[in-house]
Amino acid sequence: MKQKEEEINHWIELYSGLLLNKAVSMVADKNDAMDLVQETFISASTSYHKFERRSTPLSWLQNILRNKISDFYRMQYRSPEVISTSTFFDASGSWTDNSVLHEWPHGIDDSEADDTLLDTLDKCIEYLPKQWRVTVKRYYIEQKKADKVCRELGVTSGNLWKILQRSRMQLRKCIELNWFEKL
Repeated sequence: MKQKEEEINHWIELYSGLLLNKAVSMVADKNDAMDLVQETFISASTSYHKFERRSTPLSWLQNILRNKISDFYRMQYRSPEVISTSTFFDASGSWTDNSVLHEWPHGIDDSEADDTLLDTLDKCIEYLPKQWRVTVKRYYIEQKKADKVCRELGVTSGNLWKILQRSRMQLRKCIELNWFEKL
């Protein structure tokens, strides 16, 4: 029992920072990431007897963290916020704002502008409703295959494509308002 506690404490010292960086990159909110890392170590402590040492402790902990992050997103996805599509669609389902269909200007070749665009995109993703945000992160950022995203989130492929389409439109509008207009 004492050996277990010492080893877990040693892992906490060695791997907390690495796990936190990974979690922050996956969930974007540092407080949520810290909670997930804490849950990872709690889970590792309670299932310590199952650790067969076929992998390194870090690999085992990263696997636990991946599962915790999946659970985190699954819970967020199943508790969606109310989504208003009135910004883009009228009552008949037609586009209400045709300006989002116009071409963006070409020829912006500035690394500083690229950095601000990426920062704006990150912020715009965080403005998406939770259900959409989870889907976008899974599909585009984590680059998971559509069938895997559908299985993990419990949605049909048609629903997945609609969520992604609407998310892209909302992201485009957000970028136009928060980046192009500030150039």
